[in-house]
Amino acid sequence: MRNKGAGASHHRLIYLLSVAQRRLQRWMAARPESEVTPAQAGLLFILGRQDGVLMGEAGAALDLGPAGISGLVDRTAAAKLIERRADREDGRAWRIWLMPKGRTALAQAKAGAAEINAALTEGFTSAEIDIVARWLTSIQDKFPRSSDE
Repeated sequence: MRNKGAGASHHRLIYLLSVAQRRLQRWMAARPESEVTPAQAGLLFILGRQDGVLMGEAGAALDLGPAGISGLVDRTAAAKLIERRADREDGRAWRIWLMPKGRTALAQAKAGAAEINAALTEGFTSAEIDIVARWLTSIQDKFPRSSDE
């Protein structure tokens, strides 16, 4: 079902998405209890589900290319939240592991995410949020990361 109605073009969706993303990122980064950046929190969430993930897999999950994930891993390792180890089977590949400080930061990030998600969904029904989530997810399919996907 496509929305071809007259009102479909007046919402300025590109602008609204852009402003919402910037404001949310700034707000999250400015929180005093936030020890990690939103990007670092995303990496910690991935490692919380599967510790020891390959860097490339983490980059794909975060929609980052090789340079982006490399920089993120460098900054997160410098903060002593994770460590990078060579893969045992492929010396060219690197795996990422949570460190104790990273586990603590992950628990804090989870609590912060729950609080933010509650604020984001306040005033909306579950059905409305399901539609928003479906729409946002569909953007990833409609606009793949690269032309070869």
